[in-house]
Amino acid sequence: MKKITLLHFLFMIPLVMLTACGQTTTTTNATKQAATMENNSKPNNPYYSHTDQTKLNLTDAEWKKILPEAVYEVSRHADTERPFTGKYWNTDEKGTYYCAACGNTLFRSGAKFASSCGWPSFFEQENKKSVVYKTDNSLGMERIEALCGRCGGHLGHLFDDGPAPTGKRYCMNSIALDFEPDTKTN
Repeated sequence: MKKITLLHFLFMIPLVMLTACGQTTTTTNATKQAATMENNSKPNNPYYSHTDQTKLNLTDAEWKKILPEAVYEVSRHADTERPFTGKYWNTDEKGTYYCAACGNTLFRSGAKFASSCGWPSFFEQENKKSVVYKTDNSLGMERIEALCGRCGGHLGHLFDDGPAPTGKRYCMNSIALDFEPDTKTN
């Protein structure tokens, strides 16, 4: 068995502190910019659509060409923005949340709740196909990774500590989401 020294322990403290909500928080340049960057992946992305449900199977190089760096790092490499920095973690505006990489409809604002984990949280997805799952055994623990059902992009993780009626908490990265407010009609 490997002996843990004081030096090892001191290096482990930041890692433990940065795994709040069960997500690893990395500090690449892309995620540092995520808090202030707009998710404007639409103009250069011919695959972005709120209506097309065709599964996307692009190469990593193709995604890199069409996505902003921060969206690319989270969506394609499962990077994670720092907690309490994303633009949607503490909002309650009514509307719809879409995948920032492909435009797939993911969540309605009525399913959003305040979880105080530092990331936007939802208790249910828009439909059965909007979010898909994969086992994530990183960080020495088993979690459920939540991926876009259309493009397979990393969104965040799914936990069993959410409110009724589902008991689920979809803990999402703001940078992986686009939001469009409901339009008011008279």
